[in-house]
Amino acid sequence: MFQQENRYDTVIIGGGLSGLTAASLLAKRGLRVAVVDKSDQPGGSCGIFRRGETTFDQGSAMLYGFGEHGFNAHRFVMNCLEEPIDVLKHELLYVVNYEGQRVRFYADVERFSEELARVFPTQEKQIKRFYRDMTKLYRHIMVEHPSYTTADETDPKDGLRGILRHPVSYVRFLSYLNKSAKSLLQQYFTDPAIFNFFDKLTSTYCYATVEEAPAVLAAVMFVDNHTGGSWYPAGSTLFLPGKLEKSIEEHGGDMFLGREAVSILFDGQKPSGVLLDDGKRLMADDIVYSGTVWNLYGKLLGETHTTAKRRAWAKSLVPTYPSVVLYAEVDRAVSPADTASVEMLVGNPERIDESEVTAYILSIDDRSLCAEDAHAVMAIGPTFQDWASADDETYRRLKEAERQRLISVLERRFPSFSAAVRYSEVSTPRTIERYTMKNGGTVAGPKQMLGQHMFRRLHTKSEWNNLFYCGESTVMGTGTPTVTTSGLSAANAILKKRGLKPFVHDENQKNYVRLLPVPFTADQLYQDAPEPARSVMKAAMRCRFCEHPSCCGSDGADIPGILRRVAVGNFAGAKKCFAAHPVDEKTLLDYESCCIRLAEGDEEVAISRVIRALTEELV
Repeated sequence: MFQQENRYDTVIIGGGLSGLTAASLLAKRGLRVAVVDKSDQPGGSCGIFRRGETTFDQGSAMLYGFGEHGFNAHRFVMNCLEEPIDVLKHELLYVVNYEGQRVRFYADVERFSEELARVFPTQEKQIKRFYRDMTKLYRHIMVEHPSYTTADETDPKDGLRGILRHPVSYVRFLSYLNKSAKSLLQQYFTDPAIFNFFDKLTSTYCYATVEEAPAVLAAVMFVDNHTGGSWYPAGSTLFLPGKLEKSIEEHGGDMFLGREAVSILFDGQKPSGVLLDDGKRLMADDIVYSGTVWNLYGKLLGETHTTAKRRAWAKSLVPTYPSVVLYAEVDRAVSPADTASVEMLVGNPERIDESEVTAYILSIDDRSLCAEDAHAVMAIGPTFQDWASADDETYRRLKEAERQRLISVLERRFPSFSAAVRYSEVSTPRTIERYTMKNGGTVAGPKQMLGQHMFRRLHTKSEWNNLFYCGESTVMGTGTPTVTTSGLSAANAILKKRGLKPFVHDENQKNYVRLLPVPFTADQLYQDAPEPARSVMKAAMRCRFCEHPSCCGSDGADIPGILRRVAVGNFAGAKKCFAAHPVDEKTLLDYESCCIRLAEGDEEVAISRVIRALTEELV
C-alpha cells in the first residue's frame, strides 16, 4: 500500500473532548497539530445525530465545568482559546427518583441538605454536618486556589503552598486517597438505607459503588456539581466539540476524521508517528493518545515495544459496566410540569441493575432540539446481556427487547410514555464501541475503583518522553470536566518540554462563556451573529449531518462535514474541508436535488449558497 507522510509537531490519537482539548491548546500556542478519529464527527461521546427534525445527544450531555467557581475546566479552556460559547444552566442539577420520592438536587448545598433530610429524617444532623464539612474541604482544595493540572503533573511547590494555607484540610483530603467512600460516609451516618442512596450517586459520578469508589474522589464529587452547576451548550452538544475543532483548524491544525489509527510508529525505541488505516503516516515530534488503555496496549503498541507485565496490567483493569441507550422523540405532554432536564430512575436501591436508568430530557431547557409539541429523550443504563457473541438474529431480538424494556422503565416515571413515543431506537454496547472505540460499550473506561484509581492508571507522561496520555483511562478518570483537564495537562506537559508558556489560572482572564436564560429557542440561535454569517449558519444548521448522505454519497465533497463546521461558525475549517475535494456549481445543485429533506416533502438544504459564501469569502 502506498504510504504518504505528513509531518507535524504533535499528532493526537482520538478526537474526544480530551484529545480535542489538548490539540486546540497546542494549536493556540502555534504548534502544528493533527487529530485522528475514527468517527466522521469530533467529540467522541459528546455530540449529536438527527432523526427528522429532532436532535439527539449521543451520550455526554449533563455537563459540568462551565461555572464561575469550582472545578470549571470547560470555562477555563474556552477562555484560554478565546472562543465564545453560549451555555444554559439547569435550575436543578438533576432529580433522583428513589423509593417513591423525588430527591431534587438544588445548586444550593444547604437547600439540598434539607431535601435529603426529608428522605432520611433520622440523619438530618449528620447530613448537614457531612455536606458542611465536604463543602469546606472542597472550598479549601478546589476553589480558593484553582488548578487545572492532573495530580501526577502537579508542581510540588503549588502543592506545598496549598498545604501551608489550609494544612488541616489538605491532610484530611490526602488521608482519603486509599480509603473507600463508604469509610468516609461511616464517619457520619448510621442509617444503612442512606448508604444505598449514596451508592446511586457514586454510580452516577464514577460508575462505582461506595465500597469501590475512593473517598478522595467522592469528597470532591458530592459537592462539585452543587458548586459549579450543571450546564448544556445552547443549540446542542454539537457546539462544544465544534468550538474546539474550530480553534484547531483556525490555528492551522488538521482533522483526520473517519480515519482509524492502527499503530504507533517507532524510530528505533522512540515513538515517531502514527499509521492510519488508509496507509497514511503522520509523523510527529510528540504524540498524544486519548483512547482506552486496552486499545493502547492491545492494538497501537506492538509487543516489541511493551512488556508482558505491562500488557497484563492493562488487560487486568476492571471496566465500567456496558451501557445501552434509548433515543426517543415523544409527545411533549407526557412529561409532568415538575420534570427536570435530568432524571435518575432508581429501580432497586439494594444494587445496580438494569432497572436503573438516567433520562436526559434536555429539550426542557433547549427548545431548539425538537418540534414545539415534542421532547427529545435520551435514556442510558447498564446492560448485562451477552451482546458480544450474539449472531445477527439474536442481536436484533435483544435490541428490540432492550428498546421495549427501557420504554417500560421510563413509563414508571412518565405514565403513557409508550403511547407518546413517535420515534425510538437503541444504541447497544456494540453500537457504542463501533462509534467511539470504547471496548465492549463501557462508556467510562476502567472503573475508578480502589486498586485502579488515581496514580494506578495511565499517567500524563508515558515511559517515552514524547508520548503522552489523556482521557478516561488516565489519572483523572471519567467525566467531561475531568477528561478535559487531562487533555489540558497533556498539552501543558508538551509546552513545558518545548519551553513554551503553559496554560495556568489567571484571575484576570477574560471570560468567553455566556450564560443564556432558559428555555432557549431556535430563534435565539445565532441572533448576535452579523449578516451574512447568521443566515449562512442557519442554512447550514438545517443539514441532518447524515452518516450516509444521500446528497454527496461517499465519494463526493464532504457536505455533512462542511455544513457541520459552518453551523458552529468554523468557516476556516469548512473552507479547508471543501478545498480537499472541490466540486463545481452544477454538482452542488445536483447534491441539493438529492437532499434527504426533499424526499420528506421539505425544502432542500441550501448547499450551493453555503459553499458560495465560503468560496467568495462572504463569511
